[in-house]
Amino acid sequence: MARARPIDHGMNHDPAGQDGLLDRLAIGLSGLCLVHCVATTLVLTLLASAGGLLVHPAIHEVGLAIAIVLAAVALGRGWLRHRAIGPALTGLTGLALMSSALLIEHGYGETGLTIVGVALVALGHHLNRRRLRG
Repeated sequence: MARARPIDHGMNHDPAGQDGLLDRLAIGLSGLCLVHCVATTLVLTLLASAGGLLVHPAIHEVGLAIAIVLAAVALGRGWLRHRAIGPALTGLTGLALMSSALLIEHGYGETGLTIVGVALVALGHHLNRRRLRG
């Protein structure tokens, strides 16, 4: 049976229709990061000489910076609205894993940390969207 939605008396209405937009963008970024990470590992494994561009530190640093900004805004805004800390903690744990991956040598350890981190960030944003939709 479908869950009844609470009546909105205009107090929580988002006139710009942006509820969850930042979370959707962050989930998309997490997906792109995952594809990049897996593709980089495959390219490095198959064509070691072609992987130099994909593992350039700037790609990882800029991607992480964007993920941090999106998470701070989207998860922070969500917490202020629904007061559920779980989505934010899940996302922050993922960001911590992604950040720690920058500190180790390129390889399977870095890939593993990044994949788990990206998955947790995406899960945090998904949980946040669910809470925002009520």
